Amino acid sequence: MFGSTSFLKISVLSALPLYCVDMISLLLTNINYYKRILCFLVPQSYEAVEPLDLEEFLMSQLQSGDSALMQELGDFPDDDLKVEQVEKECRTVKHSVPADGVELEPHVRDCVKSYTQPWLVVSRRCQGDGWSAYSERAGLHKLLRKQTFESDSPTLAGLTDDCGRTLTSSDFNLRCLTPDQRVEGLLAFSSHEELDRFNQDARQGNRHPELFALYPPADEEEAVEIRPIPDCPKEHTGDRILIRCQEVQWLFNKNFYCDLNSEQFRNFLKPHTPHVDHSSLARSAIFSVTYPSTDIYLVIKIEKVLQQGEISDCADPYMTLRECDSAKNKDKLEKLRGQAEAFCQRLGRYRMPFAWATVNIMDVITTAAVDRDVTDSDSLKGGKSSSIDRRAQLPRRNSERYSTIDEHFCSISAFKPATITISTIFKQEGDRLSDEDLLKFLSDIKKTSTPQRRIKTISGSIKLDMSPVHDLPQSCLSTELIPLIPVAEKNIRPVKEVLEFPSSEVYVPHNIYRNLLYVYPQRLNFVNRLTSARNITIKIQFMCGEDVGSSLPVVFGKSSGPEFVQEVYTPVTYHNKSPDFYEEVKIALPARLTERHHLLFTFYHISCQQKQNQSGSCETLIGYSWLPILNNDRLQTGQFCLPIVLDRLPVNYSLHSPEKLPAQAPPVKWMESHKGLFNLEVQAVSSVHTQDNHLERFFTLCHALEGGATFPLRVREEKIPENKLEHELKLSIISLSSSSLEPLVLFLHLVLDKLFTLIMQPMVIAGQTANLAQIAFESVVSIVNSLHNSQELNRDQQGRNSLLASYLYWVFRLPDPPRDMHNSGNLVTSTESRYSTMGRATAATVGNMLLQSRIRSSSNPDIPGHPHSSPEDNEVKNIFSAKGLNNPGSRMSTYVDVNSHQNSTGSTRPSNRKQFHEELALQMVVSTGVCRENAYKYAWFFFELLVKSMAQHVSQLDKNNVPRRSRFSDRFKDDITTIVSVVTAEIGTILVKQQKEVEQAEKVNISLAFFLYDLLSLMDRGFVFQLVKNYCNQMSAKSVSMPTLISMRLEFLRILCSHEHYLNLSLFFSSPASAPASPCPSISSQSSGSCSFQEQQRILGLFELSQEFKQQHYLTGLLLTELSAALDMESEGGKVQRKAINAIYSLLCSHDLDHRCIKPEVRAKVAALYLPLVGIIIDSTNYLDFTVSDSRGGKNKTGGPEDDLENAPLINQSVAMAIAGNPFNTLGRNVLLPHSKSVATLAADTSRHLLVCFLWVMKNADRSLIQRWTVDMPPSQLNKLLELLTICISCFEYRGKQSSDKVSTQALQKSQQAKLQLEEALLRGMGARGEMMKRVGGMDRTVGQRENLRWRKDLTQWRQTNDRQDKTKAELDQEAIISGNLATETNLIVLDLLETIVQAVPLAECKDSVVGGVLKVLLHSLTCNQSTTFLSHTFSTLRALVVKGDLLFEEEAEQCADLCQKVLQYCSSPVDDNRSQACATLYLIMRYSYSNASNFSRVKMQVTMSLASLVGKSSDFQEEYLRRSLRTILAYAEEDTEMQNTQLPSQVDELLRNLNSILSDTVKMREFQEDPEMLMDLMYRIAKGYQTSPDLRLTWLQNMAEKHNNRKCYTESAMCLVHAAALVAEYLSMLEDHKYLPVGSVTFQNISPNVLEESAVSDDILSPDEDGVCSGRYFTESGLVGLLEQAAELFSNGGLYEAVNEVYKIIIPILEAHRDFRKLASTHDKLQRAFDNIIQKGHKRMFGTYFRVGFYGAKFGDLDEREFIYKEPGITHLPEISHRLENFYSQCVGEDTLVMIKDSTPVDRKQLNPNKAYIQITYVEPYFDDYEMKDRLTNFEKNFNLRRFMYTTPFTKSGRPRGELNEQYKRKTILTTMHAFPYVKTRINVIQKEEFDLTPIEVAIEDMQKKTRELAVATHREQPDAKMLQMLLQGSVGATVNQGPLEVAQVFLNEIPADPKLFRHHNKLRLCFKEFIMRCGEAVEKNKHLITSDQKEYQQELKKNYNRLRESLRPMLERKIPELYKPIIRPRLENRDSFKRLSFRRAQEENS
Repeated sequence: MFGSTSFLKISVLSALPLYCVDMISLLLTNINYYKRILCFLVPQSYEAVEPLDLEEFLMSQLQSGDSALMQELGDFPDDDLKVEQVEKECRTVKHSVPADGVELEPHVRDCVKSYTQPWLVVSRRCQGDGWSAYSERAGLHKLLRKQTFESDSPTLAGLTDDCGRTLTSSDFNLRCLTPDQRVEGLLAFSSHEELDRFNQDARQGNRHPELFALYPPADEEEAVEIRPIPDCPKEHTGDRILIRCQEVQWLFNKNFYCDLNSEQFRNFLKPHTPHVDHSSLARSAIFSVTYPSTDIYLVIKIEKVLQQGEISDCADPYMTLRECDSAKNKDKLEKLRGQAEAFCQRLGRYRMPFAWATVNIMDVITTAAVDRDVTDSDSLKGGKSSSIDRRAQLPRRNSERYSTIDEHFCSISAFKPATITISTIFKQEGDRLSDEDLLKFLSDIKKTSTPQRRIKTISGSIKLDMSPVHDLPQSCLSTELIPLIPVAEKNIRPVKEVLEFPSSEVYVPHNIYRNLLYVYPQRLNFVNRLTSARNITIKIQFMCGEDVGSSLPVVFGKSSGPEFVQEVYTPVTYHNKSPDFYEEVKIALPARLTERHHLLFTFYHISCQQKQNQSGSCETLIGYSWLPILNNDRLQTGQFCLPIVLDRLPVNYSLHSPEKLPAQAPPVKWMESHKGLFNLEVQAVSSVHTQDNHLERFFTLCHALEGGATFPLRVREEKIPENKLEHELKLSIISLSSSSLEPLVLFLHLVLDKLFTLIMQPMVIAGQTANLAQIAFESVVSIVNSLHNSQELNRDQQGRNSLLASYLYWVFRLPDPPRDMHNSGNLVTSTESRYSTMGRATAATVGNMLLQSRIRSSSNPDIPGHPHSSPEDNEVKNIFSAKGLNNPGSRMSTYVDVNSHQNSTGSTRPSNRKQFHEELALQMVVSTGVCRENAYKYAWFFFELLVKSMAQHVSQLDKNNVPRRSRFSDRFKDDITTIVSVVTAEIGTILVKQQKEVEQAEKVNISLAFFLYDLLSLMDRGFVFQLVKNYCNQMSAKSVSMPTLISMRLEFLRILCSHEHYLNLSLFFSSPASAPASPCPSISSQSSGSCSFQEQQRILGLFELSQEFKQQHYLTGLLLTELSAALDMESEGGKVQRKAINAIYSLLCSHDLDHRCIKPEVRAKVAALYLPLVGIIIDSTNYLDFTVSDSRGGKNKTGGPEDDLENAPLINQSVAMAIAGNPFNTLGRNVLLPHSKSVATLAADTSRHLLVCFLWVMKNADRSLIQRWTVDMPPSQLNKLLELLTICISCFEYRGKQSSDKVSTQALQKSQQAKLQLEEALLRGMGARGEMMKRVGGMDRTVGQRENLRWRKDLTQWRQTNDRQDKTKAELDQEAIISGNLATETNLIVLDLLETIVQAVPLAECKDSVVGGVLKVLLHSLTCNQSTTFLSHTFSTLRALVVKGDLLFEEEAEQCADLCQKVLQYCSSPVDDNRSQACATLYLIMRYSYSNASNFSRVKMQVTMSLASLVGKSSDFQEEYLRRSLRTILAYAEEDTEMQNTQLPSQVDELLRNLNSILSDTVKMREFQEDPEMLMDLMYRIAKGYQTSPDLRLTWLQNMAEKHNNRKCYTESAMCLVHAAALVAEYLSMLEDHKYLPVGSVTFQNISPNVLEESAVSDDILSPDEDGVCSGRYFTESGLVGLLEQAAELFSNGGLYEAVNEVYKIIIPILEAHRDFRKLASTHDKLQRAFDNIIQKGHKRMFGTYFRVGFYGAKFGDLDEREFIYKEPGITHLPEISHRLENFYSQCVGEDTLVMIKDSTPVDRKQLNPNKAYIQITYVEPYFDDYEMKDRLTNFEKNFNLRRFMYTTPFTKSGRPRGELNEQYKRKTILTTMHAFPYVKTRINVIQKEEFDLTPIEVAIEDMQKKTRELAVATHREQPDAKMLQMLLQGSVGATVNQGPLEVAQVFLNEIPADPKLFRHHNKLRLCFKEFIMRCGEAVEKNKHLITSDQKEYQQELKKNYNRLRESLRPMLERKIPELYKPIIRPRLENRDSFKRLSFRRAQEENS
């Protein structure tokens, strides 16, 4: 066996198969590898705990467990595993199989069996149960109650009809109104417990049991646990087109024949058609197109019966005779008809070519294509034609072929049916009949739409109908003419399917028996034949022998004839000695072919005209040729050129090909001396004949093994003796993967079946054991590898090759057990698997040794224990034992008693038979090199193979007698352990070494997870848990980055946890669903102190991830550990956190919708399993991101480092809470975290997933357990829990249906193709997620990206129409219903929990903080958009809190304020129910504050403040509803009998009257809603009125701030807050004397002098200690800081960075005193930014623009004759403000009444029309005296604290505004305002006005100074602006400037003035000009350096003009007034400002 080898070990091993030797040496070399593997077991980051022995635990629990629940849900159901045969779906009425009665060859038999046997599918009964309960989502909204939200109904019926009318005094009288409905039984309850019970029952009614059904499903992209069911293998079809012919006779491409002749003509041919089969009457065909292209043509060929004459002659009548001339041509037609009849009778069986026509299919389709709005997916699914299956075989995107497909891909299966009329019918040309000629014609037509050569056309038309096929029409016939389903009920004309020859390979395994041969005669060359062979036809027959009767009726017939015929004739071309043919002959090949089968061709000359002396046949024989069907047992196909034999056929000709015919006795006569004269092509379409050498050889040798073969075996040309068989077989197995891809794929199922049989069957050949298992396994690996590597083949999203996945799921079944030995020759196949029979000679000598080494696998590589084993052997042994592989000697699955092997097969205990799964596992373990690498790379295939074979094995066992842990041998378990360990090691290695391959590692990781997931249903579960433990620890030991590691383990665990019996595996029934009976009699009535400490710890322990928990609930423990680890680490973009949370989320989702978990007690058990999750979530509160509702927040937080309080939106509710020292500082949370570890905030959608999990556990957990937990919880933890509830409320707030429009669809980044496939796979299979997919209705999910932190609460994910932006109203409504219910349900869960907490807290203990905390959460819930349902329950809870005690009215002033405000807000709700609940609550608050605490004054104060605040802020506030509510409260007071004798009713009455008067103010405010200035005046007035009530004043200042902020007037908003802060400072300085606090409002002077107003409050007016005064949260140091910080932020937004500094000067001492260094750091950071901004933007900032606005006319009421300065944004032009005011006031006073005064001249009242209203608007500039300018240096200083403004009015003495230079005067008007800008308002009254006039020369001086200044600035800028400079120069030195400098000089300087008073002015102007001309010179020089080359001329012109101007001015400038220079020599007055100091005063004196 080994030949002459000199190895020492040979003698020891000679009994082993050959490759074991190689294996051992390999193991020795690979020892280091195994040593490496051993180190994987050392954990690194955390070690998975040791799992329980699940089987043991279950047995003991189930026996002891008496609860029905445990019996029901403890263990897996017995019938869990289903191995079932599924009948194949057959398209035809019966399977296509060979004819009966024929003995089939083994290969054909295997093929037929493979194509007809049922699928074998392994499924698990409950798989996917968790999801099957998902109701069809589309119908969900019908089951839900529509929730009412105020936001959805801004104005409800009720009071709306009165809105338009003017209010009268009776409206302000409350008693005139009718009160609302009162809440029943408001005070009717006997005890608090009864009240709680009543409330709880009310809350539990009408609740939706499944929280997750309301919640949008998670992102499918992460749903790794969805393993799509592979497509069921089916016959390939492309896009199908039905073409129906209406007129004329013709035939089709791929030759579908049809006959459209009339009955009369058909009768002419009767003698030639023996009978007509129904199948031949078809006039319609279905064509299939796999690869659409623009070059698909339909060609129609028309033939006619043969007649005498050329085609042209025969066609002539068709071309010349017109129908209209029928009378003329009557005789001609009669004659033609007679001729036709004669020819038909004589030559009826022969045809001649006649005409042809063509149409481009793609043109028709594109013009008939459906509107392209049909999305790709729609047109692909088409509802019916499953193009998706076809896509699986199309080339992948990256192959070149794809590009040609893409453009028409969609339209071919979705065009509108079209009727085509072809009117161009070309006459056929006898010398151009070949396919080449046709293709040339078609390419010409494509280019020019007509053939290049002029071809004659025949008039006529052909009418076709064309439509896409979605559902097969009735009465279709398959290519084999078998009827297709659906079958027609009545006998209708059939439709034929035409077989497609795709333009490229199609990779779909054969699935039906098909065996067709197509013969194409091409051309014949008889040119050199001298006889009269001219009208030639060929008779074609398929023969099974040589005698005449051997022709088989297997040729498919043509139309109107028999279905099958024995012969067929080709059309005749008249008088052509070398005709071309276009005929296609289709033949059904017999299943069994012999060497006698051949094609016979007989050549005839046809005499068209009957000669006189001839009577018989018109055929004259010319010769014969033939083609044997088999060549060396292989089907012959391809091109052939055959010689023609004359006269007769030689004997036994069929055994040889005509070219190689051996010499005959009478020599054979050949035409043209044996030259090839007849060209033809033969093509086969067969699912039996492989037409591939490698495959053919493999199958032949395999069948030889199975017996019945005679040796030597002939394979093609060679002969193989028996002793070479093994060698040849091995070679053929190895070369399998070299066969080309298409045949390999076509016969894939058969090839794999055969290889698996070889792995199983030990072959005995010629007495020798053939060891083929290893080589067969390697071949399988190689095939798997090549299929995965092929670019042409598809994979699913888990990287599985689709063809292999389909094979495993549907096709694979255990190989048949080895058959009994048949002796055929010397070939023996052994029966018992572990027994290897040797040849006779060696059997005896080796027998003993084999027995000792125990009988084992034919491929077992292990060495038998030998006494003298070498040290290397020992090392190998140690490695194996260390790996858990047991000793090599014991490597076998079952010990076989040699004598008992015969009876073993029938028993149900593990048989002695070699088991496939054991052999496969063994092969995986012992594989080496590339084979090993690929086996593990594509481990999914072998895992699924193992699982399916194990499932079949288990299904054959007797489950009752074979316990679960004995189903598989220990040896097999060892192998599995090794495999899992090696795969894990592989994953680790890839992650450490090959970062690029991470995707590969992920796929292997997923397949390993699925393997263990499947094993859980088959094996000992404790064993599988050990594998999981090993995996986790081995992965931890890898030095992989933590995120990657956690991500891998998460995907792994997510798959395991998706097991349908996950709950049983997690032993959920052993979790404590309820609290142990408490030793305390009543938790709520007594302190829980008496409960034992241990008990308390135990309860708290349930919410922690303890070692015990992890051990008992193994998978849950691992998953929660990963979640906890993920939340504690940093990862880019929070990917890992998202993964972890989504895993938990999808798991809970499956429980929630699992019909097995419907019972509440089961749900409680399941929820108890996740109690540690609650602990984890509470600890991770800091990472959650939630968005404060849009309706009451400005900017949204993104959790960035800037997220300090100052960044918060203005006076936002949450900020307000934060400022007041509220622990739920939810906006600025990151500030509170230690900076040492930057914590990634979770994305908003991820946070929501986590929170919905928390809420689910809380909803379903046992109430008493939760209550005990909250009692035992430390206060800090309880605070965290309450904070978490606050976040939940914000997070699930309802966003209203309008916002659903803004659908953000970041569709998954997958190609449409992959998406569709996944969807199809999901929808088709796996009860599991399929249902969920259906209800989701699409794969797109909105992926929560970090950039998009807002959680878009559009809940768009449910919709089928996810990609559409334009959703219908119905869809929006459905979404609104579902999201409304989600918001209500989540909030009610929170409310339940709050009630539990409140009821659990014994009232005597720490009540303030707990109840206070609960109240804060409740109040927060009221700030959000809530449904009426929720509100009614919340108000009930609030009332219960009020009723239970005085807790609201002691230390909780701030909350009392909040409560009052929220309740009042709902008192103004348009929704009746909300109002009546709020009224009842407010009344109870008043009643109990009066009776219990006797502190009604505080409530009075709070309610009044709340109303003030409400009225001020809310623009859409509806006071009529609030009035109605006030009336209702009054009614409660009047009807409350108990209180009638007290002061309460009168006090309530007084309070309500007061509130009513505040409301009246607001009505006025309502009128001015559109006039922001007037509105602010009004608000200011109201605030002023509260001067003695600091709380209310503060409220109104904040209201004003809010209003300004909304209008983006940030500076004014900031000023309001500065005023508010000054107010607080005044109060604080009265109360405490701290140096670091501001000394009242004086300290704020630097920010604004206006602030001094706030000091009006002095001690005698107000005492801060008085009850209810200054009790708000802002009257504290932190409140002060909060207000100032917000002011600073707003100043910064407004660009007043200098003011930011001033504000922080006040804050910093306070922070320093508090040692708040974190705040100080961020404050200095902000200051630095402010200063940086000043540096960068200093001169670029645009401050306000100011206008004087005067109102004149009685129509304006209070405003008449009042002037204001308005401050407008930076660059506001006069027309803008003018337009705004005109628009507004014209609405107020009427368009006709309002007049805008266009100039700024003083208004004379007398000249105004009293019936009109006038507005005058003038632009004004800030005005400063000279002394002020010294201090106002910067741009900011010139724009801050402004009280004086100036405008100028030009005039002349004559009364015109403008005149000549010497008569132009100017009036300056200076206005002084009441307060300095910026102020708390944007307009301030003018309180003083001064005016003075300038003389013409002073006007000139001012103009020249301005010009000079502008030039100087433009010249000396750091970066000069050339255009600006040139513009100024042009205006100064330009030649043509009207009233320019030269003219000014000529008017005023030409001569010295006569009046000495004007000397100084004259001199000043002269000096101005001097400076001016100097500046012009500088500017011209500067311009020289700025110009471009093309401006040189322009520069010269400027220079010339400048020189001219200078010369002109020189005499005037040099002339001085002598009087001025006489007495004293003064310094030259060059100072530009000098005149300012002198001239105005002088002018005034002079004028006076």
